[in-house]
Amino acid sequence: MDFDLSDDHELLRRTVREFAEQEIRPVAEELDRHKRFPYEIVEQMGELGWMGIPFPEEYGGAGGDSLAYALAVEELTRVDSSVAITMCAHTSLGTQPVHLFGTEEQKRGLMPDLCAGRRLGAFGLTEPEAGSDAGNTKTRAVQDDGEWVINGAKQFITNAGTRISGHVAITAVTGGADGRPEISNFIVPNGTAGYDQGEPYRKMGWNASDTRPLTFTDCRVPEENLLGPRGAGFKQFLHILDIGRIGVAAMGVGLAQGALDEALAYAKERRAFGQPISKYQAIQAKLADMSTEIEAARLLVYKAARLKDAGRSFTLTAAQAKLKTGRLAVRCSEEAVQIHGGYGYIEEYPVCRFYRDAKILTIGEGTDEVQQMVIARALGA
Repeated sequence: MDFDLSDDHELLRRTVREFAEQEIRPVAEELDRHKRFPYEIVEQMGELGWMGIPFPEEYGGAGGDSLAYALAVEELTRVDSSVAITMCAHTSLGTQPVHLFGTEEQKRGLMPDLCAGRRLGAFGLTEPEAGSDAGNTKTRAVQDDGEWVINGAKQFITNAGTRISGHVAITAVTGGADGRPEISNFIVPNGTAGYDQGEPYRKMGWNASDTRPLTFTDCRVPEENLLGPRGAGFKQFLHILDIGRIGVAAMGVGLAQGALDEALAYAKERRAFGQPISKYQAIQAKLADMSTEIEAARLLVYKAARLKDAGRSFTLTAAQAKLKTGRLAVRCSEEAVQIHGGYGYIEEYPVCRFYRDAKILTIGEGTDEVQQMVIARALGA
C-alpha cells in the first residue's frame, strides 16, 4: 500500500495549487459578490487541459485518471468552490455521459470542444418531484417522425445557461410497463427550439457558478440524440452519480482544507492578551481536530478514486467519502469563522464565503440521507 502520490500526480497538484493562488484567489471575492461567471478562468483551465482530465487523448482529453481529477478539484476548491463546481459539473455530469454512453459519432462531435473547455456540458436529472427520488421523473419524450419530442422541466442545473454552454444530457420517460417507467437519456444542444434556460437562482453560495431551471416545451431532437440504449437511462445516471460523488467529495476535502488554511493563518496573526490566539489551547484544539479529520477524509476520497481507476466497485466508498467530506466542510468552515470572530462574518474574508459554500455539499449530488441509504444498502442492511 503506497500513500505517496506519483511524480505526475504531485506535479499536477502543485500546478493547480499555484494556478488557484495566482489566478483565482485575487478575483474570487469579486466574482462571488457580483455573481459573475468566471469565463476567463474556465478558458485558461481549458487551455491547460484541466476541463478534460479523465478523458482519452483521442477525444481531446488529457488522458489522466480519476485521482488526478480529484486532486485538481481539491486544489481549486481550496481557494474557490464556484470555479471548482463549474469544472466538476462539466466533467463528471456533462461530459462523462457522452464519454461512457455516447456513440462514436457523438463522442467525436462533442468531446473535443468539451475537453478543451470551449463548450460546457450540463446534466439534467433533478426535477420538482425527482431529486432524491430519481425514478419519479416527469419529463417525457415521445417519438414522432424520426425525432424525439420532449416536454418537462429540470431544476438546479449547473452550467446550462452560460454563453459557452453546449448541451445538457437529460433523463426522460420514454415508455413503461407494469407501473414502472422506462427512462432514457438524451442530448439536447443549447439553441434547440423549445429548450429554454430560466433565470439564474439567487443562491446561498456558489454565486459565481451558473445554476438555473430548464424547461422543454415540444422540444424536438433527432432520434440519434438518444444517449445510450433506450430504457437504460436509470442505470446510466446512477453510475454517473457514483462518479460525480468522487468529485464532490474532493470538493469537500478542498473546502475544509481551505478553511483550515485561513483559520491557521489568522490565528497565528491575531493577538489577544499579549500573544497570538494560536497559542491558546481552545484554538489549538479546533485546529488539531480539523487537521486530523481532513487527513482521514482525504484518504477516503483518494481510495474511492483509486478503486474506480482499478476497475473495481467504488459505489460504497464514493458514498462514504461524499457523506464524510460534506459534513466535514460544514464543520471546518464554521470553526474557521469562529476562530476569525467578527471578521469571519465579513464578506471580504474568504471564510465567510467558504461557510456559505459548504452547506450545498451535504445536499447536492445526493443528500446526506441518500448517501446513508446507499451505504446501508451496500452493507446489506
